[in-house]
Amino acid sequence: MSIPFAIFFDMDGTLLQTEKLSTPAFVRTFERLRETGLWQGETPSEEDLVNVLGMTIEQVWQKLLPGASEEAVHAADTFLLENEIALLKEKVTDLYPGVRSTLEQLHAQGIPLFVASNGQEEYIEAICQEYGLKPLLTDLYSAGRFRTRSKNDLVAKLLSDYDIAHAYMVGDRHSDIEAGTANGLFTIGCDFGFAKPGELDGADMIITDFPQLLDHLPAIDTKS
Repeated sequence: MSIPFAIFFDMDGTLLQTEKLSTPAFVRTFERLRETGLWQGETPSEEDLVNVLGMTIEQVWQKLLPGASEEAVHAADTFLLENEIALLKEKVTDLYPGVRSTLEQLHAQGIPLFVASNGQEEYIEAICQEYGLKPLLTDLYSAGRFRTRSKNDLVAKLLSDYDIAHAYMVGDRHSDIEAGTANGLFTIGCDFGFAKPGELDGADMIITDFPQLLDHLPAIDTKS
């Protein structure tokens, strides 16, 4: 059975205020890498750490651990995930204002809602569990779960798996807009996350507050 309309959400910088979580998680990860002797370099700047948000985990370490051994990269994966989950439990961050109420309203209207993220599977699961989002979401698609090489591929797989006729792609990075455009979706850029000036150029629409999404829903019968 096909889905006439759905909405895909990026996670970091779109639903979750990730900057409050990611920087300390990376800092702890690099400290541990040095403690274990797997990496001798300095911790990247906060700007560099924020810039990798939205990339696949493989791309993240290519940027932040150039030339590192396979052992170091594998350890970095493990350390980062452990630190992210620990920080979630420490409640260092939260969803952006209006995210929960907006998702609840969309869900009540019968619109299938999906996460489409380049993050690790366990990380996305942990966020959705921590903030009680799973009952509102049809499925969680992540690069970590499906080993996709790009957001374009992940979105294409989601569209195919669920036979979705029309969808919105909502995100805060160029990769979100590119993935939506490449797959023929209506794209909504979130100008409250990590987007740099001009990064959301090409989006069909830009919102500066998450609940603004409710003002721009298409006239599609989601029950058919």
